[in-house]
Amino acid sequence: MEFLFIPPALIFILSYFKISRTLMAFIASTIFFGVIYTITHPFVNEYFFVDKLSGFILSVSSIVAVAVFVSMIDLPKRINLKEKSIKRFYRFFAVFWIGIIISILSNNIGLYWVGLEFATLSTVYMIKVKVSKEANIEAWRYLIVGAIAISLILFGIILIYASSKGALGEEAMNFYAFIHNTKKINDYLFELGFLFVIIGMFIKMGFFPMNLWLADIERASIYQVGALFSGILESAIILGFFRFSEIEKNINYSHLIGIGYTYILITLFFVSFLIYRAKDFVRLFSLSGIEHMGLIALFWISGGYFAALLHFAAHAFMKPALFISSQILEQNKKYIFKGTLKNINKFAAFMIAAMFLGIISLPPSPMFFSEIYGFKAMIDVAKDSNYFFLMIGGIIILLLLLSIIFYRFVHIYQDMLYTGTEKEKKIYKSEIVAILILFISTALLLLPQSFEFIEGIMK
Repeated sequence: MEFLFIPPALIFILSYFKISRTLMAFIASTIFFGVIYTITHPFVNEYFFVDKLSGFILSVSSIVAVAVFVSMIDLPKRINLKEKSIKRFYRFFAVFWIGIIISILSNNIGLYWVGLEFATLSTVYMIKVKVSKEANIEAWRYLIVGAIAISLILFGIILIYASSKGALGEEAMNFYAFIHNTKKINDYLFELGFLFVIIGMFIKMGFFPMNLWLADIERASIYQVGALFSGILESAIILGFFRFSEIEKNINYSHLIGIGYTYILITLFFVSFLIYRAKDFVRLFSLSGIEHMGLIALFWISGGYFAALLHFAAHAFMKPALFISSQILEQNKKYIFKGTLKNINKFAAFMIAAMFLGIISLPPSPMFFSEIYGFKAMIDVAKDSNYFFLMIGGIIILLLLLSIIFYRFVHIYQDMLYTGTEKEKKIYKSEIVAILILFISTALLLLPQSFEFIEGIMK
């Protein structure tokens, strides 16, 4: 575990001095080596445990972190960003990453919450890296929304602790003990706590009824903050959902299906029409992130673990790549291919186009395969349910909503190919390298060995 905390601690200390952004990117890259060492040496203790699931999610998050740091090298050339602001980003990213490590590897539900709080508070300051009135407003808005969400999660955790204190004693806060002793838990208290926890988690991911705050924040911030939200922060939240929902699945699976399907379908209903009306690309990416988190949650509770984890990894790689590419392609809140990419080779243009089309699940995107396996899992659950026709109706409604989102993305993609004035923008190497890292990571998900590894995570 010590290896994981050394790079962020070093970044935090160096952020108080004037130092090369290239060196900072190199130091950030050592995050990945610490992750590899940790996941190849699994362990369980009172406060932390490393299994295949947490190792996989931490590995994906570390790759995104490295790509974000690389993209920061030339960011001041792209936008008017002072040295003081860059140092602030590095400083609070270090705190953010420590919180993410604590949450993902936590074996204690209280410690999991502490990690999320670290990540939440540090993100408030990263939003303010971009010195503007809008960024200040959105930072305060995020603080309020984050406080509501994190408070709901904390209250739910208190109830969950109360549900197991009598049976598990000192291990009442222990994830590992929960998973192996679900029959001893007070069902009523746990389910009540679980309801508060998932509502808090869904709010932090931008679900109903707070669908717009995420899009507003990512528009007001620098693009790297959007990449961190979509590629890393949501990783810790969705892992918590995975852990708690597995416990609920063993307690009352029908309740999990009913709550999960209803809440997510309502969210997707509103998000699909918000996407249909969206004209701003960053808002489009933010809202589609809510859609993908909803699908991941649906696939998971339906037993489609392979589909959920493949979809999670693909989203974690592709969405940050699209935020970083926004630095290159955006002109007056529009994505413009025409003229913008004259200064780079065709492969770079191909990478960006592939990521854009991949995020709407066109083959051979990993999301194409994850959705096939995910919907199969949902149909299998419907077959075994007493509410077969209701479940199938829900799946059909979901497909209709996804078709609206698909149509909007394709329509906007055609617009950015064929409209817009000829206007060249300078392309910086760090931006292309960052996108390349994420593109290669996404492509590696399509390997048979990757499919086999992801399929074995929950076995």
